[in-house]
Amino acid sequence: MRFTSERRLDGDVLEREFTLGEIPGVLWTPESASASAPVPLILLGHPPLGLRKVYPRLAGRARRAAADGFAAATIELPGSGDRPRWAAAEQARADLRRAMEAGEPVGDEIIDALILPLVEKSVPEWQAALDALLSLPEIGGPVGYSGGVISIGIRLAVVEPRIVAAGFFAGSLVPRAMFEEARRVTIPLHVLLQWDDEGNDRQASLDLFDAFGTKEKTLHANMGGHTGVPQFAGEDAAGFFARHLR
Repeated sequence: MRFTSERRLDGDVLEREFTLGEIPGVLWTPESASASAPVPLILLGHPPLGLRKVYPRLAGRARRAAADGFAAATIELPGSGDRPRWAAAEQARADLRRAMEAGEPVGDEIIDALILPLVEKSVPEWQAALDALLSLPEIGGPVGYSGGVISIGIRLAVVEPRIVAAGFFAGSLVPRAMFEEARRVTIPLHVLLQWDDEGNDRQASLDLFDAFGTKEKTLHANMGGHTGVPQFAGEDAAGFFARHLR
């Protein structure tokens, strides 16, 4: 891990951009973090739109994590942002746009082509980032995972024992194969669902929630579309991580 820039946000949050090989990322740490008082970490997932585009939302979530005494970090997903274009992903996105613009159902073939390779490529990268982040003296764990492509979160929850709790945003397209992996998830989960999300198959989201194998899972469903998440939903998610990471 090589840090490439640093600045202060609001005077008490240190933001540092880094590279891990060719993978860009950002780390936010609260003023309280130090070698003598290492803090827990939340990995901030995001959609494959590029870090620059989603930065305002990520920085807001990181500020809230820092206010609760947690570090937060994210990395650029394969094929997104300034990373090399990925022909298969570009084709899958084009097929998805074409189906949605035509008002056609999005079939399993498109969903699998869009999501499964992304999971296979990105999860090892998240694990490598976690190795590097936990080697820093100011970060001591435990670790949570929040948001992003829900299939990536499912895979991480299954294969990464250092992640002890996860908050998911329901609604991203989920391959059928991920439902079986969901049954193997045993860590506490907090799942947010926008009831009227125009791009979401509500029943599929409910079926996925039912499939999760953990004994501690909470579904927070709110009225409204994809961009209508109420502010108090963030407070509920913050409370979830405070319970499990402190």
